[in-house]
Amino acid sequence: MIRINLLPHREEKRQAQKRQMGVIAGGIAILGVLSVLLGYTIIAGIIEYQKSNNEYLKGEIGKLDKEIAEIKALKDKTQSLLARKKVVEDLQTDRSSSVHLLDQLVRQLPEGIYLKAIKQNGKTVTIQGYAQSNARVSTLMRNLEESPWLESPNLVEVKAVTVNNLRANEFTLTVKQSAPQQAVPASPATAKDKKP
Repeated sequence: MIRINLLPHREEKRQAQKRQMGVIAGGIAILGVLSVLLGYTIIAGIIEYQKSNNEYLKGEIGKLDKEIAEIKALKDKTQSLLARKKVVEDLQTDRSSSVHLLDQLVRQLPEGIYLKAIKQNGKTVTIQGYAQSNARVSTLMRNLEESPWLESPNLVEVKAVTVNNLRANEFTLTVKQSAPQQAVPASPATAKDKKP
C-alpha cells in the first residue's frame, strides 16, 4: 500500500489560507483607510462650502445693515424736513394772527377800560387792565365772545385798586384765539344792510 503524506499539503493549504486572509485583511484595511479619507474629504468639503456660505451671508448682512442705516438716516432727514415744513406752515397760518388779535382788542374794547398788559402763550391770550366798573369788564367779555377771532373769555381776577388817586377795578382775563369760520370780508352793501 502506498502511503501519501498529506502534512505538507495541509501546511501549504494553511499557508495559502493565511496569505488569503492577509490579503483580505490588507484589502479591508486599505478600504477602511480610503473610506476614512473619502469621508474626511467630503466632510472637509462640506465644511468649506458652509464656511463660504457663511462668509457670503456675512457680506450680505453687512450690505443690508448699511442699507438699513441709510434708510434710517433718510427717515430721520424726512422727519426733520416734515417738522420744518410744519413750522413754516404754522408760521404762514399764524403770521396775521397777532394783527387780528390787536385789531379785535381795539375794536372790542369799551370805553372806561385801559389795558396794562397782553401776553400770548400759544392760542391763549392773557389780558390785564383797569376798568371803571365791573360792568365794563362784563361788556368787554361779551364783546370778546362776539368777536370772530376770539372765543371763550374767562375772568381770572378782579380787585379794587387806586390808580392816580382814582378808584378802579384791576382785572385779569384770558381769551383764546380762533380763526373765523369764513374769513371773507363783507361787501360794503352787506355792511350797510346790517346797520340798524
